[in-house]
Amino acid sequence: MGGSLMAQLAATSDKNKLKVDASSKIFDVMAVVIVGLVALICVAPFILMLSGSLSDESKIVVNGYSLLPQDFTLDAYKIVFTTLGGEIGRAYLVTIYVTVLGTVLGLLTTSMSGFILSRPDFKHRDKVAFFIYFTTLFSGGLIPTYLVVANVLHLNHTLWAIILPGMLSPFNVFLFRNYVKSIPNSLMESARIDGAGDFRIYWQIVLPLSKPVSATIGLFLGLGYWNNWFGYSLYLISDQEKWGLQYLLYRMLSRVTDAVRDAQIVVDQLPSETMKLATTMLVTGPIILLYPYMQRHFVSGLIVGGVKG
Repeated sequence: MGGSLMAQLAATSDKNKLKVDASSKIFDVMAVVIVGLVALICVAPFILMLSGSLSDESKIVVNGYSLLPQDFTLDAYKIVFTTLGGEIGRAYLVTIYVTVLGTVLGLLTTSMSGFILSRPDFKHRDKVAFFIYFTTLFSGGLIPTYLVVANVLHLNHTLWAIILPGMLSPFNVFLFRNYVKSIPNSLMESARIDGAGDFRIYWQIVLPLSKPVSATIGLFLGLGYWNNWFGYSLYLISDQEKWGLQYLLYRMLSRVTDAVRDAQIVVDQLPSETMKLATTMLVTGPIILLYPYMQRHFVSGLIVGGVKG
């Protein structure tokens, strides 16, 4: 009697396991299919852009865009480097300088602010956190921001007008603060007992343990500086030597004819569509290469920093 009961229970358990295994496999297949379709939708515009930049202009005009190049040619890239070669090189240097300097300074200011706000012995941290949070609900607007940057700080016609406004973000500060709260306070107390000061604790304990959230915030800052074009149109519109890549692309897309006339090229012979796509590829290509290296830290930093606290 007991043996038959045990056999029935074992058979029932095996059936349940089979059902669970089957449902898990079905879920895994559906998840892979859905994620694959979403990834394809996200990648398709980039593939179309790359294919169009390598296609013949006449084929695009007649047949439209396709996932594979039509009559493979590098004419668009040749014309881009011929007409805008010097400007693109200069814009690359400006954008790299702004992106690197702004990201480094932004990480320092964001991490210091988040570390201070996470300290339980900071008497007025709730009040300071409220004032920082308040700016996410109500902002001064475009005109007051321009007046502060141009008339109060006198940063007009300088790259600091692009760097300083994007250094500190309330979202990034709270993201870093919440991540620091997940670090055991006993580590900081032990360092303080050994004679370490606040800055040494921040530099040698908090920052090394905050690499995931630092990579996440660094990616946010880097993308913001790299893709910024509106700031150049506000503060550097007359300083062509200080234009960034995105603003140069904007000017090129809106004034292709003028750029071609300056280079003494016949407008009718210009591959305008493929030229635009080639320029877009030159602008967006480098920043895309950062994602494979930052993805692991990005996901973990965003999850922990967004949940803790």
